[in-house]
Amino acid sequence: MKDIVLRQSLADQVRYRSNGCWPNETFADVLRARVASNPNKEALTDGETRLSYLQLEDQILRVANLLAKNGIKEGDIVAVQLPNWFEFIPIYFAIERVGAIGVPISIEYRSREVDYVLRETDCRGIIICREYKRFDHLEMVDNLRTDLPNLDFVGVVRGEARDGSMSLDSVIADSGRPDNFVEVETNPDSVMRMMFTSGTTGLPKGVTHNHNTSLWPARMLNADMGVDKEDVMLLYLPLALNWGYLSVLQVLLAGCRLVIMEKFSAEAALQAIATEKVTYLATAPASIVAMLTVLEQKEYDLSSLRSVITGGTSCPLETIRAFRNHIDGDLIELYGMLECGGYHTYTRRTDDPERVAGSVGKCGTEMRLRISPIGGIGAVADGERGEIQSQGPGTHLGYFKRPEANAEAFTDDGWFRSGDLGMIDTDGNLRIVGRLKETINRGGKKYYPREVEEILYTHPKVLHCAVVGLPDERLGESNCLCIVPRAGEEAELHEFVDFLRDEVAVFKLPERLEVCSELPRTPTGKIQRHKLVEQILDRDKAFS
Repeated sequence: MKDIVLRQSLADQVRYRSNGCWPNETFADVLRARVASNPNKEALTDGETRLSYLQLEDQILRVANLLAKNGIKEGDIVAVQLPNWFEFIPIYFAIERVGAIGVPISIEYRSREVDYVLRETDCRGIIICREYKRFDHLEMVDNLRTDLPNLDFVGVVRGEARDGSMSLDSVIADSGRPDNFVEVETNPDSVMRMMFTSGTTGLPKGVTHNHNTSLWPARMLNADMGVDKEDVMLLYLPLALNWGYLSVLQVLLAGCRLVIMEKFSAEAALQAIATEKVTYLATAPASIVAMLTVLEQKEYDLSSLRSVITGGTSCPLETIRAFRNHIDGDLIELYGMLECGGYHTYTRRTDDPERVAGSVGKCGTEMRLRISPIGGIGAVADGERGEIQSQGPGTHLGYFKRPEANAEAFTDDGWFRSGDLGMIDTDGNLRIVGRLKETINRGGKKYYPREVEEILYTHPKVLHCAVVGLPDERLGESNCLCIVPRAGEEAELHEFVDFLRDEVAVFKLPERLEVCSELPRTPTGKIQRHKLVEQILDRDKAFS
């Protein structure tokens, strides 16, 4: 990984090391400290299985031993595609113990998306569930690996393996530590994880992080939000997404307890808060709305809940007011992205909720931002709009095998270009006002529309097409497919949903169809997505 380097200046690196942002420790070091201080403290539960810190450490070592015996070694890349099952955590962190690099893949991804990640990273191994929601993940991987000669190891969770794969169930269900296993001591500055996002090039990009850039955002938010060993965190955000991953780091850094839900349900979440005495919840606004709807009809003991952190899209003022009527805890709004570590700015407990509504607060400790002229460097005056640019100890190491994307993503003076438009208000809080990137953010799940459009161009009825995000109160944006059909063809939404269903994740499927005579374009032929959105909204307004 020759192009993977620390993006911070030498002076910043020295400062981060001297002030404790980068304490020269790995995740393994953190967990060992938890085991040494309180081995029998419960670390996590899914409501059925309960693991202490010692049991979690033992599971990690057993899985790491299995990986090592099957040829996974230092520098290899191993993908993990599992739902929010407790097994995800020991499996993912076992990859570190052999010096390999973990790549989580959304459980919603299908063959085209999984194939892209495996091929782009030249994965040596993948660990999957046998089947989930009536989809056969093992069959998918078996079909893909015929064209992936370097994919040597396929591990299977909660189900029988087949020839060429291996079940991890007995190893996870076992007890104690493996004999004669020697784990790899990794450098805190070495790449240890990669997650894929989408960017302006139209293809997903692998965002790389080391231990230092990964641990700091979790350590920072714990300090700023007062998370300690007595807290209980509820997590239904996907473990395969950065926010879910960072939530696990927060728990283990604090030495507190994690409650995992396989998938979100408003009633199940409220019951878990009441039963497990949850104190801390990370969530999207849509889930808050769903829980508030249930609370209008039923009562739950939510007195333990102290902090609710919301992000992905702005939380409406009406939701904030309703939340305050039902729950005594604080509602914190957060902004961040994978490239800046995940947590960048957030409101504070001491803020007036009404006054900061619509903003995402101020920078976390040691994080920096500036609002810059679009395409430029430096800062505009407060109150003016521009591109949000960031620096800090959580900044990623760069995009995997994408030197051109790295050159575009960072300014000449070392700031990361977010692609989001913002302004600083009179109170010094950041307000998001738009997006330069063409990514669609549906309920906190981002993707680049070209991924879907390239598939749609193979449909016999499509002459031209564009997928755009329309404003949505619940999700932030919803997916609208705009097509110019071929001559004489008529089109219906279900045709394209069915065409895409086995190719892309569910959150990328179109929810609305607009048939157009033409698509607005620049003089060079590029689709003007913002104008297309304006046309649709103007049309809706005219008919309302």
